[in-house]
Parts: sequence; C-alpha cells; structure tokens
Amino acid sequence: MKEFEKQKAKIQKEGVTSEKAAKEANLKAFIDKQKLSTKHEKQGSDVNSISNMNNDRDKSIPSFWIPTLTPQSKPTELKKPDEKVRCPMSGRPLRYKDLIPIKFTPINDRDNRSVITKDARFVCAVSNDVLGNSVPCVALKTSGNVVTMECFEKVIKKDMIDPTNGKQLTEKDVIPLQRGATGFAGAGLMLEAKKDGAVMQA
Repeated sequence: MKEFEKQKAKIQKEGVTSEKAAKEANLKAFIDKQKLSTKHEKQGSDVNSISNMNNDRDKSIPSFWIPTLTPQSKPTELKKPDEKVRCPMSGRPLRYKDLIPIKFTPINDRDNRSVITKDARFVCAVSNDVLGNSVPCVALKTSGNVVTMECFEKVIKKDMIDPTNGKQLTEKDVIPLQRGATGFAGAGLMLEAKKDGAVMQA
C-alpha cells in the first residue's frame, strides 16, 4: 500500500510538470505557426512546393530517432491492492461466516489390498465407496461430510436429509466439488462421442 501511495504522488507530480510542458509546447507551436504563415505570405509561390529542401526545410527534416519520441524505461506501474479476499471462481468478497469446514472420511482398513489401492485415502461418508479424481463428489453443508454424486442422487436426494446428522437439506446445502486436472486437455469434462453420417451435397 505504501508503494502504491508513493507511485500515486509521483504520478501527480509528473502530471503537473508534463501539463506545464505541454502548455509551453503548444504556445511555442502557435508562435512558430504564426511566424511560418507570415513567412509564407512573403515567399508567395514557393510555399506550395513539395520539396523538403526549399524554404530552409533542409535544416528541419524530421528524424525517426528523436529522443523525445523514444520509449522511456519506467518501473512497472503498480495497481492499488485489493483489501478484500475474493472467491477465485465468482470474484465476490469472502466472508468468514460463508466458509464451512470440509470433512473427508479416511479409509479404516489400509491392509485390504484386494479392494483398496495404495493411492486411495478417503471414502464416501455414507456408502464407503473409494473417492478418486474420476469420482464426482458433493459436500453437504449441514455436516461438512463429502459423499459421492451417485450416493446423493440415489439415497439422499429423495428425502433431502443428511444421513450423518439427520438435518434437513436444501439445494444450496449441496456443494459440488471441483475435481483436479490431470494434465490432459479433456480432463474433468463430460465427453460425448458423436458419429457423423453421410452428407448430401448439391
């Protein structure tokens, strides 16, 4: 915040000086234009010449390498930092009362290698199905427990009651969890195969 305030003060100071310089440049251009117009009136027919060597134009040939027009090396412009923590998805400010703790149910039997793989660490709180990156899940706001989408659709959605604590659920209390990406372009997307048939051409 201090750096932003310093930059703001510096920009204001530079703005005042640049405004003053711009006024002086405009005044000088106006005076030069007046002198040029009187000079052209005296010279008469030579004014309409397109040659850049007539009328002392050879001494004022425009150059590309003018120092005032070259880009200047300035430090990166800082933007005013946001004082609120925002949700990365919606962009709305996060409030502490809006946050809920999420509880993942750990696997109890770690020795049963025939059913559970080494990578599996959590299971559904209701059906005990193993959770993975390819399994859609939802979090129940009333208890914070994570269950599979299949369990929610087949068991919980009929009565809308949280089976872990018996509290009534609403649509806002069911939060779908976003699955992590695997590095593939189509990761986490519902892909649908399409078959193209014969096309009639005119």
